Amino acid sequence: MMHMIEHVFIEQNLVAAFAVVGAVMWISLFVSKRLTAGRIHGSAIAILLGLLLAYVGGVVTGGKKGLADIPIFAGVGLMGGAMLRDFAIVATAFEVDVVEARKAGLLGVCALAIGTVLPFVIGASIAWVYGYRDAISLTTIGAGAITYIVGPVTGAALGASSVVIALSIATGVLKAVLVMVFTPMLAKVVGLDNPRSAMAFGGLMGTVSGVAGGLAATDPKLVPYGALTATFHTGIGCLVGPSVLYLAVRALVG
Repeated sequence: MMHMIEHVFIEQNLVAAFAVVGAVMWISLFVSKRLTAGRIHGSAIAILLGLLLAYVGGVVTGGKKGLADIPIFAGVGLMGGAMLRDFAIVATAFEVDVVEARKAGLLGVCALAIGTVLPFVIGASIAWVYGYRDAISLTTIGAGAITYIVGPVTGAALGASSVVIALSIATGVLKAVLVMVFTPMLAKVVGLDNPRSAMAFGGLMGTVSGVAGGLAATDPKLVPYGALTATFHTGIGCLVGPSVLYLAVRALVG
């Protein structure tokens, strides 16, 4: 029986990956509902479980792809790759009401600008405090504070070390988890109850997964609007990270 299950997981690894992710999500939503009364969204718990499984996979195999280095979980590497990730982001944006999206106007543009520059400055400043002095490392870690996608894209373009790129990803993941956890708690305080404010919020926070998870726990109808500007935020970050922001940091630190 076990041999049959192992054979199915290896031969149909992408299908198996969906089953594994589905199981992780089911456990995460159960924990969210039963242990936190919904205050911490299941998506945040799922990310933490995913990081734990990736760590265990890396320790067990000594590889570099986490859980995907174990043959029966190889499909997780494909499922978590850029192709399906980008497809999911684009699919989310199709739920947006264009009429509501237009209402963001200048507010959305300003939110995108602030949400790109401010996290970068904070991330680069923290990197400086921890001893990084070269422009490439500062830019890469700062870009990770924008999103965990912008960080590695910027690092790869600039030729950053694998350690620095890993730190940029960790910075972005931490930001995503914090946004997921605190969005439902602060939604009423900041007036996060309509599409316009959701788009401004998505532009300021930037992280698609964090914004989507946080808004899902607040009001699922707001998810597409927040994800829309957050998606643009990622694209803008990937463009300006290795170019404008890097040149600015290089001009400051040499």
